[in-house]
Amino acid sequence: MNALIPRILGRVLAGCAGLALAASAAAQGVEKLKVRLDWTPWGVHAAMHLAQQKGWFSTAGLDVQMEDGNGSVTTVQIVGAGDQFDVGHAALASMMIARDKGLPVKAVAVFARLSDVGLLVPQGAGIKGPKDLKGRKVAYTAGSLEAPFIDAFLAAGGLKKGDLELINVDAAGKAATYAAGRADAAFSTIPFFLPVVSQTRPSDAIRFADYNLNMPSFGLFASEAKLASRREAIAKFASVVAGAWQYVYNGHEDEAVDAIVAQRPQAKLDKKVLRGQIDALRGFFQLPATAGQPLGAPVAADWAVAVKTLGDAGLLKSIKDGNDFYVPGLVRPAALSAAVAK
Repeated sequence: MNALIPRILGRVLAGCAGLALAASAAAQGVEKLKVRLDWTPWGVHAAMHLAQQKGWFSTAGLDVQMEDGNGSVTTVQIVGAGDQFDVGHAALASMMIARDKGLPVKAVAVFARLSDVGLLVPQGAGIKGPKDLKGRKVAYTAGSLEAPFIDAFLAAGGLKKGDLELINVDAAGKAATYAAGRADAAFSTIPFFLPVVSQTRPSDAIRFADYNLNMPSFGLFASEAKLASRREAIAKFASVVAGAWQYVYNGHEDEAVDAIVAQRPQAKLDKKVLRGQIDALRGFFQLPATAGQPLGAPVAADWAVAVKTLGDAGLLKSIKDGNDFYVPGLVRPAALSAAVAK
């Protein structure tokens, strides 16, 4: 037994329904599972790459294939509308919006419970909240998830859009625009961009979630068809990933960085940036997990808040019940087992 592996990892992995230790999984045969990620490799994929690298998926009876993505919205559409993938990893607000429009998708695990969207500001610039943006030049992307919430964020500081200069920048060029000093601040996803821009322009972040604009962020989801046909395999995957995240944040961040690099050698990733992203994500996980629930389990109160946040922004029109957006009980803790004792 590896003494470094925390008990919760063993409990989570062992709790997958139908997984009665590795021998049982082997006897039943390996199940293939295809996963579509939200983006090209970055810190939010740490637990999945680590679980792959350490063989935890195979020990749980899964043969997991992960494919990089090009945005949460695209991943939601591909996973929800087709049969090619069993599970998707994405910003779950995008999944909620898609479900409200009729796409049959539901969340199965939530790792970043706070919205990852917010404002990047240079250190020492005197920008502590929305009121400090008056007269400033601020970059944003019109078609991104941040755009519908800018009015509400500014209103919390007594401002309107006319009180500052908003510059619409393509998502691919926003980090460079801000890092080069061509904007005084930038609206974006915090854990991805903060470590990147801070290499040339040391920055802080102001979270939308701290201004009553919260919604679940990164997690796992699947189509209703896949949940009906592959429910137990999806539960195993979600449980392994949840346990792997607990392992990462139990002092194994650098091990997770090494796993990402090893799993995606062609990407030529910067280990310092990856570690910065993993560290930045921690504040969005709201650790420790809610009492009585394992890390990754959807929390009903979070989804009720998300319905209000997205509804007030005009992004949800049909579904009013937060419970309709997720499937409970697929992240399953149980007794410590030999599943991760390799």
